[in-house]
Amino acid sequence: MRQLAGNYNRLVVKIGASLLYSEGKKLTLDFLSEITQEVSCLIEEKKEVLLVSSGAIALGMSILGLKERPRDLPYLQAVAAVGQNELMNVYRRLFKKNERPCAQILLTWDDFTDRRRYLNAKNTLFKLLNLGTIPIINENDTVSTDEIRFGDNDRLCALVASLISADLLLILSDVDGLLDKNKRLIRVVEEINAQIKELAHPSSKITSVGGMLTKIEAAKIAMDSGIPCVIANGRVKNIISYIVREPYTLGTWFISKGTLSARERWIAFGTRPKGKIIVDDGAKKALVNKKSLLAVGVVGLEGAFEVGDIVSVLDLERQEIGRGKVGVSNRILDKVKGTRFAKEVIHRDNIVILKKDT
Repeated sequence: MRQLAGNYNRLVVKIGASLLYSEGKKLTLDFLSEITQEVSCLIEEKKEVLLVSSGAIALGMSILGLKERPRDLPYLQAVAAVGQNELMNVYRRLFKKNERPCAQILLTWDDFTDRRRYLNAKNTLFKLLNLGTIPIINENDTVSTDEIRFGDNDRLCALVASLISADLLLILSDVDGLLDKNKRLIRVVEEINAQIKELAHPSSKITSVGGMLTKIEAAKIAMDSGIPCVIANGRVKNIISYIVREPYTLGTWFISKGTLSARERWIAFGTRPKGKIIVDDGAKKALVNKKSLLAVGVVGLEGAFEVGDIVSVLDLERQEIGRGKVGVSNRILDKVKGTRFAKEVIHRDNIVILKKDT
């Protein structure tokens, strides 16, 4: 069943590097000018819009005359520092023409993993929206290490949408959406399964790290968070307004099937799991039926985690069925797995089920 149209008042819009960076290796100012004008008009209509913008590294490459994306991390961070400054200057100038202030927000995984920083980021974004300011969000590439990198802004935009309980996530790229094997546009996706993932191909662009697969993974985060997601072609004129006013006519729509509370979204997506717990079929059934996870149902574990850490829960086929906050460390669990241990491994109030089929 399709979600009701016309109720998209809080939007997260992700702008891919492929839209910002022309074949001539220059920033596409005409495109950005149209986007900033369109966002400004939507704000006049009392809608809230947050931009997750790629392009810092691509722009830095252009300024420094680089033909290939650096692989050395300090080199990449330096390029990002050059590009991010210029990217925000462009946004500031363009929004100023529309008499709108904008703000720069740079995030890493640590800002989501730490619950206090997570809530601080959320409160800051809401305050900016209340002030009529457009938050422009990017990964903090200048300080990110491999351990705290999102890897691509597709995942980041989905996490931001979940963070602020957005009404719609719009991922703009240089493609019309997800195509089937016959190159026809798929209009609506109600479940992301193996067949859907097989249609995606990693990006080969030198300025990008994502591709359709990362966009599908982002769409799944949004869907599981109760937020509809659209992948659409950003080169279509007035694309954002068109998506908001005429749903299901452009792009590929990924339809959410339920809602999670703010706390559940943080457990499920707000932090990178510290480890994995593998459970038997009996434990899997109990979890789906909203029971706690007990040590007797645990058959294996991976990683190092402490009490209060978030872990991923897998079934015997190693498919993720949920995520939760553990009540015991990996050292204790390794000793008591498969036994009648008194303490709950994960209390039912601290687990979010993501896959409910048994």
